[in-house]
Amino acid sequence: MASLARPRTEERTRLAVIADPHLSTRESGTSKLFERTERHVRLALEDAAMRDPDAVVCVGDITKDGERWNFDRFDELFAAAEIDAPFYGVPGNHDVPKAGYDHDNLPVSAFAERYAPADGFPFHTEVGGVDLIGLNSAGDESFLTDSHEGLVREESLAWLDDTLPETETPVVLTHFNFPGMFEQIRRHRKLAEPDMFVPPEQREPERFADTLAAHDVPLVLTGHLHMPSTTTAQGVREVMVPTTCSFPQSYLLVDIGPEGTEITLVPCAEFEGTVVGHRERRTDSVTARGLTSMAAARLAQFPLVEE
Repeated sequence: MASLARPRTEERTRLAVIADPHLSTRESGTSKLFERTERHVRLALEDAAMRDPDAVVCVGDITKDGERWNFDRFDELFAAAEIDAPFYGVPGNHDVPKAGYDHDNLPVSAFAERYAPADGFPFHTEVGGVDLIGLNSAGDESFLTDSHEGLVREESLAWLDDTLPETETPVVLTHFNFPGMFEQIRRHRKLAEPDMFVPPEQREPERFADTLAAHDVPLVLTGHLHMPSTTTAQGVREVMVPTTCSFPQSYLLVDIGPEGTEITLVPCAEFEGTVVGHRERRTDSVTARGLTSMAAARLAQFPLVEE
């Protein structure tokens, strides 16, 4: 998918990165292929187990809508894969409580107890030669409950200012994207799908990008838009991780070493399943059709970056 000059680290480090599983054990249908989400997660984790990662991470939307039973099932699938590496996750907008949900949502504090190394967000942990920085840009019981937009709050920006100077090779995990990703959608809308909807964006993204740029952060890994892509903001590289749930059902291997960083897309669906995923997403809605054609165009343009 991409060959990046940075980040670099003397200790070779491999991350298996999944995004937007939207795991659902009680639903079916939609372009997210809810009835196949368990299979896709299982195949991604089983494949990752064979590739000797130093950590498995998820950049959000583990579940359909934050249901406790879906988090429980994800944990069971991870345990069954017998991966000899820790798992870390940051919440997506479908993991956190939202007004109008009629189920008992897993609190964000409980999400942190399961998936953050220090039981809270933001977090910093060392994995191989990398400093993993995990941020909650999706909300909790106190903010963004009435919106699916994102925000890195003031206290998190202050924490970054305090923490990043102590790191050598920071890689930031967050769900929401830089403005460049949404500009790609607007450009595609103008070229091909004038009626498509632009998904919820991150509020005040410039302040977030400025903070990362001030500390020379080389890489941010995101999800949310369900396709492989990349952009930069203030010189900070963002790589967006494709979803495991819908076309192009896949996850990323991020290999960081002395020569730089190699990013590889790994499918988690067989050929037939990929065709079905393409068909169901392409026919679901105008917006889903637009995002599907964007994903296909990017796959055809690999590598997206070759530094």
